[in-house]
Parts: sequence; structure tokens; C-alpha cells
Amino acid sequence: MNGQVESANRVLLRGLKRRLEKAKVTWAEEVPRIVWAYHTTPQSTTRETPFNLVYGSDAMIPVEIQVSSPRFQNFVAEESNEERKVNLELLDEVREETRIKAEAFKRRVEYKHDSKLKPRQFQVVDLVMRKAHPYQLENKLSPKWTGPFRVSEALGNGAYRLETLEGGTIPRTWNATNLKFYFS
Repeated sequence: MNGQVESANRVLLRGLKRRLEKAKVTWAEEVPRIVWAYHTTPQSTTRETPFNLVYGSDAMIPVEIQVSSPRFQNFVAEESNEERKVNLELLDEVREETRIKAEAFKRRVEYKHDSKLKPRQFQVVDLVMRKAHPYQLENKLSPKWTGPFRVSEALGNGAYRLETLEGGTIPRTWNATNLKFYFS
């Protein structure tokens, strides 16, 4: 619905391609490592790891166990169980905070995108050029715009009906994003 699955799959495929270029092994052996790396890496928008959002604590990566990191050396099961219970109680708050961060990031991106848009409004009888369809492009040097056309009707919300200069109607409506002013 909101592209999260496609985004995650894109990250996983990118990681898989990179690992296969270096390792030259079967891809099925690399999938668990790539998924683990994805789940234990903080996401740029939320600054949280997917593992933490699901289980309420950070994962201990295999390197920490092999090298015997301070986190591994100072592990006490009773304290860990108590901290885990506290983390699980606070997990809903962490998830809500993460959702708010993601929404704020989404709004910042949307604002930045919208601030760069230049709305176009055309009046009836304005001369415009229409973006060419891909089937109209014979090669890469073909003109990207066709026309000129005359605006015959403004329908609102950036939709317009066009006609040829001789008065013939152009089928369907056209959005302002696919039109630009024609200057003779």
C-alpha cells in the first residue's frame, strides 16, 4: 500500500547483488546474512532497527560473540530478563515515537518536493505545447513536445481540453504537468 515492502525488497536485492559480485556463491546462502544485516541496521528515517521495533531490544551480532565484546562479557541473565521486561513494556511507546518520526520525515520530503513545484495555470485560448507520447518519439533526437494547441476549456484542478489551431478537438483531457506555454 505505502511502498514499504517494495522499499525493503529493493534494499535486500541491492545487498544480494553486491554480495554475489564478491562471493560468487549461490544466492540462497547469502539471503540470511543480508536479511540479518537489514534487520540490525538503524533505518535512516526512524533511527531504529527493525529488530528493535519487533523484539524491544537490540540484537547481538555474531561478531560481538566471537570477539567477546564488553556487552557479551558483562551479560548477566537475571538483569537481562528484567531489562527485557521493561523494554517490552516500553515497546508500544517506542513504536509510536518511531511512527511519528517516520510521518515527520514523510512530511519534510513532501514539503521539499512541493516547494519546488511551479504550478501552471492556463486560460482559454492560450497556446500550449503538449508532451509527446513515447510512441511518437522515433529516436532520441525526436522533439519531446508536440503542438502548438489552443486551450479550449479549463476544467479545474489542472485539467484542460485542447483543440488544434484549425479548431479540431483533441481527445481526452490533459493535465497541466503535461503542458507548457507556446511562445511564437
